[in-house]
Amino acid sequence: MTAVPAFAQGASTTNLGGIVPVAVVLGAGGFALVAVSALRKLSRDGRKAQRQSQEQIADLRALVDDYENLIGGSRELTVIWPEQPGTPPRLLGQAAAVLPPGRQPQSVLNFDTWLSGSEADNLAQLVEQLRVEGRPFNASVKALDGRLIRATGWLAGGGAALRLRPAFAQPGTDAPPTNAEDRESLLALLDLLNQPAFLRDTSGRLVFANQPYLDLCRALGKPVSAETPAELLDAKQLQAHLAQCRGHEEPVRQRVSLGKGRDFELVDVPVAEGRAGYLEPLVVSDDKAGEPSFAHIAGIIDALATPIAIFNARRELIQFNPAYAALWNLDRKFLTPGLDERAILDKLRTEGMLPNQVDYHTWRAKHLESYGRKAPFEAEPWHLPDGRTIKVISAPAGTHGGVIYVFEDLTERLELESANKAMTNVQRETINSLSEAVAVFGTNGRLTLSNPRLSALWKLPMNALGANPHIDQIADASGQVLPDGAKIWSDLKRNIIDLNPTRTDKAGRIERTDGRLLDYATTRLPDGQTMMTFLDVTESASYSKVLKERNDALVTADRLKDAFVENVSYELRSPLTNIIGFADLLAGTEGDSLNERQKAYIEYIRASSVTLGVLIDNILDLASVDAGIAELNPEPLDVSVLIDKARAGLSASFPEVSGNTTNLVVEVEPNLPEFIADGTRIVQVLYNLLSNAARFSPPGGEIRLSVTHRADRILFIIDDEGPGLTDELRSAILTRLDTPSAGGRLRGAGLGLSIVRTFVNLHGGTISAQQREPRGSRIVVNLPRDSALAGVAE
Repeated sequence: MTAVPAFAQGASTTNLGGIVPVAVVLGAGGFALVAVSALRKLSRDGRKAQRQSQEQIADLRALVDDYENLIGGSRELTVIWPEQPGTPPRLLGQAAAVLPPGRQPQSVLNFDTWLSGSEADNLAQLVEQLRVEGRPFNASVKALDGRLIRATGWLAGGGAALRLRPAFAQPGTDAPPTNAEDRESLLALLDLLNQPAFLRDTSGRLVFANQPYLDLCRALGKPVSAETPAELLDAKQLQAHLAQCRGHEEPVRQRVSLGKGRDFELVDVPVAEGRAGYLEPLVVSDDKAGEPSFAHIAGIIDALATPIAIFNARRELIQFNPAYAALWNLDRKFLTPGLDERAILDKLRTEGMLPNQVDYHTWRAKHLESYGRKAPFEAEPWHLPDGRTIKVISAPAGTHGGVIYVFEDLTERLELESANKAMTNVQRETINSLSEAVAVFGTNGRLTLSNPRLSALWKLPMNALGANPHIDQIADASGQVLPDGAKIWSDLKRNIIDLNPTRTDKAGRIERTDGRLLDYATTRLPDGQTMMTFLDVTESASYSKVLKERNDALVTADRLKDAFVENVSYELRSPLTNIIGFADLLAGTEGDSLNERQKAYIEYIRASSVTLGVLIDNILDLASVDAGIAELNPEPLDVSVLIDKARAGLSASFPEVSGNTTNLVVEVEPNLPEFIADGTRIVQVLYNLLSNAARFSPPGGEIRLSVTHRADRILFIIDDEGPGLTDELRSAILTRLDTPSAGGRLRGAGLGLSIVRTFVNLHGGTISAQQREPRGSRIVVNLPRDSALAGVAE
């Protein structure tokens, strides 16, 4: 071991402590310089890449616009159906090339308006196979005006497209028709394109080239001549390209390289007089090499009504459609390519277009997690402050990253679902509250809808019915609780599973062994299902039986009444006539030999006989009215004569007995108008009213009969001094009950007031009763002056 001097050791340690800080400072400075240089390079490269991306997207959009202009200027019509169901198709081109003059472009889809029946059906079938099964087609159809139309259908991404154009060779012509005006329009359109464009005739020869095409020829060292443009492709490439175009009726795309880093996509499109094409430069930057391009589906995305936005892996906007801008009310100038999605979200939040969130930044970060997902993802619906509900679906844009957002406005659908749910609940509650049992069976024979009444009526558990059982299972379950349940449901099964489209609704009655009676009805619903209803009519059937028995009893009683009336008419009237005759004989011939008591007895016999005769007449009259055979015989009448006849009848019924007399006062208005009525019936009315007043008047009481008129009405007013108008007497006018128990001196026939009411109604008149003060009652009979004109009231 070598010894070191002490002063040498101190110097070495001191030098080492001074070198270390210097080295650290120099290393940190060097690292900072390198880092700043690297950051500047990254920033510069980033700006360059963004600028190139925006330029490429702008070129792609210009290409799409030029392509649409090219299609729109050609004599053909292209229909594009987007992938989203329910979105209307997009129409490009000239509708007049296919449709008759004056038709709207949308009418091209109504094939039967410009094609014959068979041609329209054939084209409709081809279009349906294209959209449903993805089968492309080429066909020729003949229009109603005789033109031959070429129809080509192909798939465009997730959608479909149909191109219609007049055929080059029309029927009856030897060569394709030429149209100078269309040719000039096409040449003008090609001349306006920024990309090299050209036109070939039907033989494949170049007949036109625009200025960018000529400039490209000059750059490649080709001959420059507007009259005979040079071919950019060599002979072998040109021959292969023309051969490929001859076998296709749709646009042909081919990548070509013209040297010196000039790569193009050659697009060749068939037109009316050959084919037109253009060259689209292919620019691929180093930073974005391999990044997917969505230019090929830009037209389809724009045609979709579903809002769509596409962002690359750097969250930069590269594609969107008008529906996306309209959904968020964003200006298309704001939605420039390369715009960061976070800037879009921040703007929407500022304008109150995003869901209200407590922590917006956390919510945004969670939303941006879609860039790291490898499969489509549906987020929770966004409930916006304006009341809308938006469904957001994110999907990977490709292998190089990025996101495709698909938005759907669920507001209307949720409102419809809510309304449908509310209607369904109302219908279910309505069905559940019905007294009828309801069962709805599907076409497969399974129960789809029922109410609790079905369970109660057939003694089936609700949980079993809720499992949508087959009708055979219902029959088995019913057979376990009812002896004839299985047989009944087996018979009903024929009506349920009958798939005959001409079947009719059926109804009937089921009589179960437990004594219940059920009315059933089978109704076919519009959707093919069958509804059955059951109604328990056991009690109502019992009531119907009782009512039928009572009706039969009433019919029997009415028959007995008719027999009784017939007996009264023939069996009582003959002996009564004899009694009256012999009484009159005794009073007349033997009057001088009879004493006073005997004469009084004879008068009683005569009065009672008259009363009995009136009773018989009343019964017969009421019977004729009930049978509907009562008729009036209107004739001009003398009111005084009518009163005299009624007075005579009253005198016969109320003779002078024991000094009691009836004081009848008659007042007839002078100059009464002519009175036309049935005299016999009017006398009966007056007699019954006067006899009723006489029965209830005290001995010697005054009965006043007044006759007057008002307009075309004749009024008969009877006043008496009886006990007054009781409820029984008032109701007697409206019923067939006469109640003389309220103080009457004599009992009447019991039908007097009923006869009065009946005959007054027959004349079209009215009858009313009033109370007089302090005692007595008033009966007013109001009759039309001419009953023949008034008609029968009852």
